[in-house]
Amino acid sequence: MAEMSKSRGVAEPKKKTVFIVDDHPLLRKGLALLINREPDLAVCGEAEEAQRAMKAITASKPDIMIVDISLSGPDGLDLLKNIRTIHPDLPVLILSMHDESIYAERALRARANGYIMKQEATEKVLTAVRCILGGEIYLSERMSRKLLHQYISSSVRPATNSELSTLSDRELEVFRLIGEGRGTRQIADKLHISIKTVETYQAHIKNKLSLASGRELVQYAIQAKISEKTV
Repeated sequence: MAEMSKSRGVAEPKKKTVFIVDDHPLLRKGLALLINREPDLAVCGEAEEAQRAMKAITASKPDIMIVDISLSGPDGLDLLKNIRTIHPDLPVLILSMHDESIYAERALRARANGYIMKQEATEKVLTAVRCILGGEIYLSERMSRKLLHQYISSSVRPATNSELSTLSDRELEVFRLIGEGRGTRQIADKLHISIKTVETYQAHIKNKLSLASGRELVQYAIQAKISEKTV
């Protein structure tokens, strides 16, 4: 009788589904294990790059996506923009190893619902996911304070203080890869673009940052990378 009454009881609430996009298999697996242990969440799919993600989310119809910025081919911000053209209301949490002071505002301008750095404790990913599913925007306390300060300081417009804010999203991606010590051909292969296109981006970056040579660009990018790691 007890078993019958249990089977006739109220059905358990349906779990919210999560789709993960990251080009590191171990990180995807770790996130999936973390999420699938939760009583209210379940991973409905994974992808390592943008094109596969776009095809898969149409079929899996997740409640939320977790997207890494650094992907092979189109990066996470490009993927986010493509998602918004087809699924304008799909919640997206950007996950990244890169400094939020540089990338978080860009992600929000591209209509991300939150930004979290990989260095944060894994439990915070769950906090961010539930926050976004609850209709809120998720940012770290540090980044929230920075944006609030910019908002209340009417004489300061957000993101204009940083030289890097003059770069387009793709230029910033090329700049970041230069800072990782990648050569022109390596950048072209990773982003799936031609060497000539990379060189064009490099020229634009040098012009915007007032750098006289490719060597200065490399030094500047490496220094920016070092500074980012020490933030």
